[in-house]
Amino acid sequence: MAPRRRGACPAAAVFVAAVVAVGFAAEAADMVQERLTVGMTIVADAASTGAVCLDGSPPAYHLHRGSGAGARSWLLQFEGGGWCNDVRSCTERAGTRRGSTRLMTKVEVFSGILSNRPSMNPDFYNWNRVKLRYCDGGSFSGDSEYKNGSSVLYFRGQRIWDAIITDLLQKGLAKAKNVLLSGCSAGGLATFFHCDSLKERLGGATTVKCLSDAGFFLDLTDISGNNNMRKFFSSLVSLQGVQKNLNKDCQNSTDCPYMCFFPQYALPDIRTPYFILNSAYDVYQFHHIFVPPSSDPGGQWSRCKMDPGACSTSQIATLQGLRTAMLTSLKQIEGEPEAGMFVNSCFAHCQSELQDTWFEPDSPMIHDKKIAEVVGDWYFERGAAKEIDCAYPCDSTCHNLIPSDQELRMY
Repeated sequence: MAPRRRGACPAAAVFVAAVVAVGFAAEAADMVQERLTVGMTIVADAASTGAVCLDGSPPAYHLHRGSGAGARSWLLQFEGGGWCNDVRSCTERAGTRRGSTRLMTKVEVFSGILSNRPSMNPDFYNWNRVKLRYCDGGSFSGDSEYKNGSSVLYFRGQRIWDAIITDLLQKGLAKAKNVLLSGCSAGGLATFFHCDSLKERLGGATTVKCLSDAGFFLDLTDISGNNNMRKFFSSLVSLQGVQKNLNKDCQNSTDCPYMCFFPQYALPDIRTPYFILNSAYDVYQFHHIFVPPSSDPGGQWSRCKMDPGACSTSQIATLQGLRTAMLTSLKQIEGEPEAGMFVNSCFAHCQSELQDTWFEPDSPMIHDKKIAEVVGDWYFERGAAKEIDCAYPCDSTCHNLIPSDQELRMY
């Protein structure tokens, strides 16, 4: 088990987070027509419970119904998209698709773990699959608001989660036999906050397991010696009223409750079976936590960030520190029989929703097994489901999808 942080809360430099937008790989024209597109469902009555987005708009999700043997199985996928931690950044976010369902696309493409094609998603294709839209800026965990004259910012992530689940319970989730709660990036982080509570809400008759994809954000010192994420998460937890919704057992073990926003400290107290899907060289953490712009004012890492093949020998050696920190933090679940993991050495961020990395003929593999295969083996208990890759650059199956020119600042 990883050591807990105790004593006085440490200070750190202010950090402005960014979310890496990962684009879907181009497909042939005939394949585009076969893509599954799913319309948005607005939870219209959610406002009566105060469950609203940053700008006051109602929450939403996209649901594609299951069929056959999967009719009573449900996959819930939290959308990702960074965070906001102060009034300025949250005000800006409220005027974008990350803070308002009014500004979101009303149709979403379902692929990867959300695909309805058995050849692309062998274990979950016929489940009820739901994408929960992200509009609160706090990984579905806050419960507060900020008023400035006539303008109001609503930090209601916890209520949004409750409202969507209440709506889905009426649509068949209450009778589910199997449930997988998953999410990507900030959505992957949200799974740590709601895994056990979902299990409790559904009861013992339902098998509930949880999967975090690129959501294992580390409590990590950057290459200049600063720990930027602590200050950022601390201010987010304070502004958005998150503390009361964080794991109570975790909070009892630290004098700094905001530290329980870090997955490595929350994970030991989660009772529901968990799967960690993450790159050991996660692009988001590489670019914005381990080597943020503030730690590299001269831009010596710019070429390396764009292409790992351009990294110098010393830079590769430094990057092994990111992998070491990831693996050290995950040692706490290595011996747990119900836990699963797929930690590869690809330069990527979010690999479950992208068909290219989830399940294709040339998808990344560890020990000849693709991500979808290991996740399926773990959920259905078909065999070993803990795969850790060798260190970069040994894995020739990696696609190294670094979206260096597609970064979307979402604070």
